[in-house]
Amino acid sequence: MATPLLTLSQVTKNYSANDQIVKVLAGVTLTVNSGESLAIVGPSGCGKSTLLNIVGTLDQPSSGRVELAGQDLTRLDEVALAGVRNREIGFVFQSHHLMPQCTVLENVLVPTLPLRDASLKDSAPDRARQLLEKVGLSGRLGYRPGQLSGGERQRVAVVRALINRPRLLLADEPTGALDRESAANLGDLLVRMNVEEGVSLIVVTHALDLAKRLQRLYELRDGALHELVDTH
Repeated sequence: MATPLLTLSQVTKNYSANDQIVKVLAGVTLTVNSGESLAIVGPSGCGKSTLLNIVGTLDQPSSGRVELAGQDLTRLDEVALAGVRNREIGFVFQSHHLMPQCTVLENVLVPTLPLRDASLKDSAPDRARQLLEKVGLSGRLGYRPGQLSGGERQRVAVVRALINRPRLLLADEPTGALDRESAANLGDLLVRMNVEEGVSLIVVTHALDLAKRLQRLYELRDGALHELVDTH
């Protein structure tokens, strides 16, 4: 049997506030296979973004294990974690975080700068152009973020997240700042990239219409994940 791409085992996260221990995650367990897509919903403040940040190695759990392709990420140092983030994981946030002084093409290529593999680095501009064409932005390569609509900026952010061919794409409220039409278009794009790029996709969202388009749907409740069935 193939090793799951991502495995979370009894992941907890606690914070200290005003001499009190606040339990955000209370034993989250999850398995994600290569190419799968899933959504995580739940009320604001329930820990969805915290969970996504732990999966993406931007934060560390208080206890438990996070394994990516069989490698325990909780045992890696910061240098190794940075390498995992750059090569294996793509991020899309509610805010696009594009560099305003850079063009669309330059923004997409930023994650390729640390690459040591010369062949990957050399092929990156062609891949960037192909992905930008896929998302309907081939005519915007020289534009800067300020010249784009909100939906266009988020599409650039998706392409940037995919440029290094990650195995896992994480999206945290990716449609939260968009109007209804742009949100629907971005949802279409994420679903399409999940299939065409073969990348596993985890989306944290308040948008149930987007959540129900993914293969599995979970609610984060009382610090634990609960799978919701018969959603389609």
